[in-house]
Amino acid sequence: MTSDVTVISPPAFGIGTRYARLLPGIVLLLLIGYLGKLTEQSIAAYGRAHQVTLPNIEYVLWAIVFGLIVSNTIGVPSICEAGVETYEFWLKAGIVLLGVRFVLGDVLRLGGLSLVAVVLELAISIVVMTALGRVFKLPPKLTSLLSIGASICGVSAIIAAKGAIDADDEDASYAIAAILALGAVSLFLFPVIGHALGMSDASYGLWVGLAVDNTAEATAAGALYSDAAGKFAVLAKTARNATIGFVVLGYALYWVRRGGAAGVANKAAFLWQKFPKFVLGFLLISGLATAGFFTRAQSTDLANLSRWAFLFTFAGVGLRTNVRALARQGWRPLVVGVAGECVIATVTLAMVLIASRFSS
Repeated sequence: MTSDVTVISPPAFGIGTRYARLLPGIVLLLLIGYLGKLTEQSIAAYGRAHQVTLPNIEYVLWAIVFGLIVSNTIGVPSICEAGVETYEFWLKAGIVLLGVRFVLGDVLRLGGLSLVAVVLELAISIVVMTALGRVFKLPPKLTSLLSIGASICGVSAIIAAKGAIDADDEDASYAIAAILALGAVSLFLFPVIGHALGMSDASYGLWVGLAVDNTAEATAAGALYSDAAGKFAVLAKTARNATIGFVVLGYALYWVRRGGAAGVANKAAFLWQKFPKFVLGFLLISGLATAGFFTRAQSTDLANLSRWAFLFTFAGVGLRTNVRALARQGWRPLVVGVAGECVIATVTLAMVLIASRFSS
């Protein structure tokens, strides 16, 4: 005799429940980002009211600073962690919407010399980081992750490469810690160097797009200099980001040959999987803007939405940077990262200054 047994599955979490988990962290991003905006406005208003010239520190940096204070004092509440991790989504959404301010003529203004500089940056970064990793005897896969992060787009590239080359979580954490630390420093140093050298908006933006690894920090460092410099920084950084699939594929095949990673069955599918889709969104919006698809009011609204998305992004950068955690990662990966980034920043600066002379 048989009996039918009905198995009752537990209720699946609906999409509304999943989004509700993100809400506390997103609210935290909004509060910190908006506090940065209010601080910028308050300082500017005080200067105008009292006829005092005060330094113009934009909300970008204030949002990051306030995020750093929270993450390194009370810490990010566990209920907010999932929502804070959405900062990369806001970054990509902001860049896609930013396309409304780039007609294709602006994109072409990046120029052939600048695109050559992007290719040279990729090669130089990989060579420099690989050489330093060997000198300091870092684990080979950690060296690969640092090289990939420095050459393309920082943390996103490291995360994409981790699975492709079967790297350990510890190696990925070391590489991410080094990249995050250097990205935070670039926000303070790059604008100072740019002003000291009297760089044009285009030259400075190109340099930032070549030398700063994380897209969020590159966007912020460009915006801190000027609005125009921020546009050029996004263009150059987007060009670097577009190479992620090819570079990660190259490293995956290298580690396959060494027996340290699983095989890549379909190279075309692999490239599409790793390719940053938001780059296509940026180009689509830029193309529509070039064709006059948007009215002036619509373009203004989309540009404002982009700034709001970046508000969440920069707050997230600060909230995800834990100074104590960075200190626990050990000194050798950080030394390799600092030395390598200094070399890369210096060489790319020289390239940009030389290119500006040829283009002027």
